[in-house]
Amino acid sequence: MEWVAAVMFLTVILVLLAGFPVAFTLGGTALIFAGLGIIGGGFNEALLLGLPNRVFGVMTNETLMAVPLFVFMGVTLERARIAEELLETLSGLFGSLRGGLGISVTIVGMMLAASTGIVGATVVTMGLLSLPTMLKRGYAPEIASGTICASGTLGQIIPPSIILVMLGDVMTTAYQQAQLEMGVYSPKTVSVGDLFAGALIPGLLLVLLYVIYILITAWFRPHTMPAHRIDDGQSITLWQVLRALAPPLILIFAVLGSILMGLATPTEAAGVGAMGALLLALLRRQLNVGRLQDIMRATLRISSMVFMILIGASIFSLVFRGYGGDDGVRAVLESLPGGIVGAVIVVMLVMFLLGFVLDFIEITFVVVPIVGPVLLAMGLDPVWLGIMIAINLQTSFLTPPFGFALFYLRGVAPPSVTTGHIYRGAVPFVAIQLFALLLIALFPELVTWLPDRIYNS
Repeated sequence: MEWVAAVMFLTVILVLLAGFPVAFTLGGTALIFAGLGIIGGGFNEALLLGLPNRVFGVMTNETLMAVPLFVFMGVTLERARIAEELLETLSGLFGSLRGGLGISVTIVGMMLAASTGIVGATVVTMGLLSLPTMLKRGYAPEIASGTICASGTLGQIIPPSIILVMLGDVMTTAYQQAQLEMGVYSPKTVSVGDLFAGALIPGLLLVLLYVIYILITAWFRPHTMPAHRIDDGQSITLWQVLRALAPPLILIFAVLGSILMGLATPTEAAGVGAMGALLLALLRRQLNVGRLQDIMRATLRISSMVFMILIGASIFSLVFRGYGGDDGVRAVLESLPGGIVGAVIVVMLVMFLLGFVLDFIEITFVVVPIVGPVLLAMGLDPVWLGIMIAINLQTSFLTPPFGFALFYLRGVAPPSVTTGHIYRGAVPFVAIQLFALLLIALFPELVTWLPDRIYNS
């Protein structure tokens, strides 16, 4: 009955493209197919008895408890105008350098990504704050929009990120399942901390490649990024730089460092981050009762969406496996030419294309549990595979014409910045990310070296 699982998967894609809510599409489609299978005798209704345990498992998953806390941290920092002060300070610091404002936007985007981990929030915030300034200073619309979109997508890969938290939880289950299928009955585990450590070097590598591209473009096409003339009263002091950079950096290092050093679990570190963000907002006098209510509502909306999708995906994966879909996927991947390399290339290509129509959360909870155990059973490193998936989808979300990051910026860009400008600006950064993906594929040590040094030394 594997063909039924394939039809169910395609049906979900079509219903999502029609605009129906993700969580109810996943769960509803699965239950409809399960009902038809029970009537036709092709589905064992006893499998549905496992649904309550799956939902309870989501409710009691300690790792996933970090998600609303990280969301609260990110939304609070966004409302506290941390990015605004960072951008003003770094713009003054690098303003006289040709391409300096572009570098400032990239660095602020990186820090905002590490703070929020939410691509849409980062792109929209940077678009509102920096796009008017870049255009006013004579930057070409393509360069300005491409830099903002690319720096905004760093929220997928720069830790600590809620996306890596969710991917880490899914990869843990997939890795254990793969080992059990291989006959390993005392399976090793992969943690969110492993993914955070594995993502650090690739994330910083992407930032470095972005900066190099901006500097090269400024050198060969100076008219696209004119240098900014600084007036006498606009000098930036060391105190201003420290005041803008120190608080978010300390918060990021406290959260990430406590996880990597083994001092706290991701959930505990997320609690520290949420409290630290709240204290920062209070110290900057950016917090009142009304704003706190907005922060709590936004956190509730985002967290509810994530967990509803997770519950819907759990129902979908249960029915998908009930029809033998996982066996069908395994048979297809194992029969591909090129062995494990061919399987990885096909999976990455499929995920890249799905990234045009599905969000990272949906792909993480629906697609990764299907293909993850199969690829890991072939001998792939789970941390390397997780980071490859993250960067692959990050590239997909930046690729014209369907990249989500491009749509986010289009929603806040002025009419003078056309959709064509945004698309042309994104293309060089897509090439950079594909180059980074190739580097990581050829040199897996870029991902695996730091986790091995931290956890296995």
